[in-house]
Amino acid sequence: MSITPESVQALLSSEDFGDRLSAVNQMRQLDPSVAFQLIQTAVVDRNVRVRYAAVSQLATLGQQNLPLTLDILRRSLLEDPEMDVQAAAADALGALKLRDAYMDLQELYYRTPEWLVQFSIIAALGEMGDPRAFELLEDALKSGNELVKTAAIGSLGELGDERALPLLLPYATDTDWQVRYRVAQALSHFHSPEARSALESLSQDTVEPVAQEARTYLNS
Repeated sequence: MSITPESVQALLSSEDFGDRLSAVNQMRQLDPSVAFQLIQTAVVDRNVRVRYAAVSQLATLGQQNLPLTLDILRRSLLEDPEMDVQAAAADALGALKLRDAYMDLQELYYRTPEWLVQFSIIAALGEMGDPRAFELLEDALKSGNELVKTAAIGSLGELGDERALPLLLPYATDTDWQVRYRVAQALSHFHSPEARSALESLSQDTVEPVAQEARTYLNS
């Protein structure tokens, strides 16, 4: 059976959440402008899995209408009761580089008790590249959650603010190799002698993925 806007709309109207979830997945095969119109129903679906799938897909479909997408994602970020949907909204805002949502992301980071939402916010801020995020990312380095802290290292690198170097360099000798790996990635965004020296040390790391990551940037 071919997938058409009408067939997808019919699935979206089903009482079976599985049908509605299938509709969201099938939207990938429709013209993006049509899919964008249809997905606006799914982002407010009563089932969390449908909402999550729809909000996640806005990371690409949102290009159809960025101002409207910003409004939709803000509501999902701040008003949806499920942390998975909030996290997906943060991811999409970062992917679309919607800097107008910065204050919303900052507010939710400090309000939410959910580490997954905090993690997605910190990762999104790196993608956005908004210079206002520096202090928030600096604060996230002090998080008691290792994944949030590691995301902050990566985002500080993506931000490229030279003030981040003194914050990042101590982590080049962290006992966790995954932290050192992320530091190697972060330092690739800087061109100072200190960053290069740390990368040279990391290129000799006893964990091969860390060493390889550092060598990749030193040789580029």
